[in-house]
Amino acid sequence: MSEEKKTQKKTNQFTILKDDSTDGHGGYGVGSVSLENVTPVIVDPQEERAFIDMGAMHGRSEIERRVKIIPNKDEVPNGKLYWIVWVTVERGQDGPYYYGVTGCEIVVDRSIKRAYKSMPEHVNRMDKSLKGHVIVEDMDETSRNLLRDFLKDYDIDMWERASEDLKKALP
Repeated sequence: MSEEKKTQKKTNQFTILKDDSTDGHGGYGVGSVSLENVTPVIVDPQEERAFIDMGAMHGRSEIERRVKIIPNKDEVPNGKLYWIVWVTVERGQDGPYYYGVTGCEIVVDRSIKRAYKSMPEHVNRMDKSLKGHVIVEDMDETSRNLLRDFLKDYDIDMWERASEDLKKALP
């Protein structure tokens, strides 16, 4: 592994369950959804790379910067396809594992400074990831393979502890 990749791996970490605002204290935030264990992974099938970009949590990932997000895919006919994959990590008896993995497309055309992204889909898929769903069937095979390899390379133990559903979806 190159020094750059080792450095990037150390600085971009999966968030593994921190404080739980619903632990019974009854104070502020009870009943709210904690996003502390969700990590966005960007998959770029053209460049054959996958990477963590926490900016995607707020629509400010590397691929979303300096473009206007529009809800009509037809307005971005020459765009480049990316996937924002919401990866939820849970902690089991044997340690942390990949729990929910859901992918959403985003199409970016830098030449016209526009990008297509379905906000409702991204919100719903993030929610599904939090609930342990695996939804990657929309992704092309190259993107699924990049995601699988990234998750395995990032932490093979978390991959080994993941559900059979995830391993079947990303063979």
